[in-house]
Amino acid sequence: METYGIEKYGIMNPKSVSRNLSPAVLVETALKTEPARLTDKGALLIETGKYTGRSPKDRFIADEPEITNEINWGAENKKIAPETFERIYGKVAAYLSNRDLYVFDGFAGADHKFRIAVRVINEFASQNLFMHDMLIRPEEKELKNYKEDFTVICAPGLKLDAAKEGINSEAAILVSFTKKLVLIAGSKYCGEMKKSVFSVMNYLLPKKGVLGMHCSANMAQDGSGNTALFFGLSGTGKTTLSADPNRGLIGDDEHGWGDDGIFNIEGGCYAKCIDLSAEKEPEIFGAIRHGAVMENVIVNSDTRVPDFTDKTLTENTRVAYPIDFIPNAVIPGVGGHPNTVIFLTADAYGVLPPVSKLTNEQAMYYFVSGYTSKVAGTERGITDPVCTFSTCFGSPFLPLDSSVYAELLGEKIKKHGSNVYLINTGWTGGAYGVGKRMSLPATRAIVTAALNGELAKVEYETEPFFGLAVPKTCPGVDSGILNPKSVWKDKKEYDRLAKKLAGEFVQNFKKYTHMPANIVNAGPKA
Repeated sequence: METYGIEKYGIMNPKSVSRNLSPAVLVETALKTEPARLTDKGALLIETGKYTGRSPKDRFIADEPEITNEINWGAENKKIAPETFERIYGKVAAYLSNRDLYVFDGFAGADHKFRIAVRVINEFASQNLFMHDMLIRPEEKELKNYKEDFTVICAPGLKLDAAKEGINSEAAILVSFTKKLVLIAGSKYCGEMKKSVFSVMNYLLPKKGVLGMHCSANMAQDGSGNTALFFGLSGTGKTTLSADPNRGLIGDDEHGWGDDGIFNIEGGCYAKCIDLSAEKEPEIFGAIRHGAVMENVIVNSDTRVPDFTDKTLTENTRVAYPIDFIPNAVIPGVGGHPNTVIFLTADAYGVLPPVSKLTNEQAMYYFVSGYTSKVAGTERGITDPVCTFSTCFGSPFLPLDSSVYAELLGEKIKKHGSNVYLINTGWTGGAYGVGKRMSLPATRAIVTAALNGELAKVEYETEPFFGLAVPKTCPGVDSGILNPKSVWKDKKEYDRLAKKLAGEFVQNFKKYTHMPANIVNAGPKA
């Protein structure tokens, strides 16, 4: 029996080892060996149990001498002793021994200069199909002399003893950069595998002068090479605004910016399904077919038609599919240096402009801040929105200090002349509960004007609270809404909340102790 060398991971005497099986065979196997079903369009449907999303408190990095001074240790990058890693590694290997196992050998990084070979070893065929969809799939000739650079070993059925192992729960997501190994135990949520690979790339790429980015990317289809990046946290409209039928989709979530331009790190997409409809997101809706993997979506037991509004298991329902399931996908996923970089924020305070053009230093400041906000809570006395900051729009996936990523972004936008815009898709005319959500057609018009270069040509004025350059006009948009204060009835309340939000930015930025002064000084002066 061919084992493809998995003995070197301590996995002994497997019942069988299947490598790079076709989607059809993986689907058949999952239906036979797992609690899995088919939906009406042929997608494979699984449930992930108690873990229906990533588990940040269960993610650790081995504190090895070779890398200990490189890692930005803290709540996001928690230390685990090398001996603890080794002990859990032994338990994962022992658990997977004597089982039927599934190996997928693929790549991360569409730019061949920066790609790494990633081997994934799975307990479940469904998870192997997920990684078949998410990684870049090799050609047959590339498998003959394939040698992995990093390995992900996934054993969801292994429940660990938290007290005994010195971890936080029965689940563990462990990374060893010196052993070039990721261990996932206890959680069947597929996103842990995908994001572990992204974290590895965000450690490796900056060493080569490449910026890893948690963003989507698209490009013009007219041969001009006009490309754009869209950064934004959940609820900001990143997926909706970057999914443009008139532009090619380079990728929906993870990219690198290297010497020759931008490239997709992945070979697939991992889209949210909640409230999905054919009318609003036809490309994603159409991608849910044979070969796709759906997580925690409720379906009609007779017809197997999904109910995308049903949140019974989780609001974080998901589907993974190869990017070539999208009609306007760019294959391979590479593009030129971006003409336009867009930071999306859903400001529930209603005080940020619908669009502002950022200087190089401001771009680094707002990139590091990664701001959006949530609506006010339901607790008595809580009336103001709640700020959310995520470093570089992806703090859980950044092993190095934030200044590394910020300075790389600054270098690249300066070198390549990229225009950077902060676009508010949140509230206008008042905070949440008083104002209204920014009009989607107006936001689309702003994005279009940014992408085609028109916004770079208009006259700007500087607003007083954040020092942001606000356009006086924007093609296709009512000029009256561009200055946020002008559409507020209660000007004093606008001033209060603008000062409050500016103060939140300043307070949040204090934690970035290694940030250069020019970036710190580009923020609000509250």
